[in-house]
Amino acid sequence: MVKDDAPNGASQAVLKPSDPVPHGAVPVTGLDFDAPQNQAELKVTTLVEGMAKIGFQATSVGQAVNIINNMRSWRDPETAERTTIFLGYTSNLISSGLRETLRWLVQHKHVSAIVTTAGGVEEDFIKCLAPTYLGTFTADGATLRKQGLNRIGNLLVPNNNYCAFEDWVMPILDTMLEEQEGAKGTDSEVCWTPSKVIARLGKEINDERSVYYWAYKNDIPVFCPALTDGSLGDMLYFHTYKSSPAMLRIDIVEDVRRINTLAVRAKSSGMIILGGGIVKHHIANANLMRNGAESAVYINTANEFDGSDAGARPDEAVSWGKIKPDGQSVKVYADATIVWPLIMAATFATAKD
Repeated sequence: MVKDDAPNGASQAVLKPSDPVPHGAVPVTGLDFDAPQNQAELKVTTLVEGMAKIGFQATSVGQAVNIINNMRSWRDPETAERTTIFLGYTSNLISSGLRETLRWLVQHKHVSAIVTTAGGVEEDFIKCLAPTYLGTFTADGATLRKQGLNRIGNLLVPNNNYCAFEDWVMPILDTMLEEQEGAKGTDSEVCWTPSKVIARLGKEINDERSVYYWAYKNDIPVFCPALTDGSLGDMLYFHTYKSSPAMLRIDIVEDVRRINTLAVRAKSSGMIILGGGIVKHHIANANLMRNGAESAVYINTANEFDGSDAGARPDEAVSWGKIKPDGQSVKVYADATIVWPLIMAATFATAKD
């Protein structure tokens, strides 16, 4: 209690009355581990539901779950068509153990299309050939170079893995080039695009551990506008010398038309983007063609102070017409390897259909 002899005006400043709390305001509460539903084994759905009222990024996780479940449950009233869900992720997530979680989504047809980077493609195939290992963030770069070990954060990829990838992919590129050259000037002329290349590699790997094996099998297109920015680009570069003067031609324009058309024809569009950069913008820009997506969930650790696309919050996309003004959206500021398994366990993994 403030004493009567407090400095003049201090009590009025400190104890300024509040306006009435808005109707429907949700009190902040934490998880009650003594609650009956939490006694035996805390279910992920219960955990995330409780997180929604904790505040900060825990609340954003709860919002992301709600938005994704709305994506999943939506049906067009006339055609019963579902939400077209665009999934984007950066290469480091395929390098990590999140790869298996992403593979499960594709295997069970929970997404309509994927956008990733070159590393997000090749690392999946490389893992079918040889494992990636846990290391440390502090491993000395010069020492690792001498040992032939490549560091991705606290992961280590032996250089031999890329040699194995070269041995596997080069004969496939040879065959693709033969098909391209052999069909020139005919009605069955072959036009390779990044999505067609990835589908072909998914077919050739024939390994159920692969994300792109399941994408090929389930006819889920995988777009990679920067297909040459990685080991796959290195292989394509070396292949030009091996195959000269003929070269494999890959058309990015056909894929732009394909992803934009997929967005335009969607009855309802949802974006789930893990990470930032080109995967985030490529999906958002496709949705500009339909004047915005109905829903969006961003998960990354970037901030917006430098004007980066990765750091931009969903409301910036609204200004561009990439998310609808009345759409549902949230950005979760977190490492996707931590929060995405939680979100997925409370959404897609609970699917009954």
